[in-house]
Amino acid sequence: MTDPVILALDELQADYDIVDCDPDLADTVQFCDRYGYRLDESANAILVVGKADPRVYAMCVVLATTQIDVNKVVRKKLGVKKASFASPEETTQMTGMTLGGVTPFGLPGTLPVWIDSKVMNCQRVIVGGGSRNRKIYVDPRSLEALPSADVIENLAKQPPAST
Repeated sequence: MTDPVILALDELQADYDIVDCDPDLADTVQFCDRYGYRLDESANAILVVGKADPRVYAMCVVLATTQIDVNKVVRKKLGVKKASFASPEETTQMTGMTLGGVTPFGLPGTLPVWIDSKVMNCQRVIVGGGSRNRKIYVDPRSLEALPSADVIENLAKQPPAST
């Protein structure tokens, strides 16, 4: 069976490396600590849902050092009154991937991919690999090249400073 993530990367002629990882260390902070990547070069792919009838979805790609602006930017772009993060079950249903391995590559073509503009400032970025046992280290221009991709200013914001 052909791997849809690798197929999508190859179709884009992406410059990428596969990074194998322990599935127990797939969550971003643990992965970066263990494998030596920086949080400011790590991007999370997070499914958001607009609570409309029918529900509307988008995949957001944001740096691990930022937070998606769900209540303003995402809600407005989805055209709904309420938006939130999709549940782990919805994420698996929509993407075929589990949390810790979600990637913007190999998604259904009908699912929009919104990339925070700050991701594009990275030379390379580490993203999920489609499963919890791998990541993809890739030029962010490959994300932008996805057919359903849209780079969005201020999709994510800096988290409040902790005290």
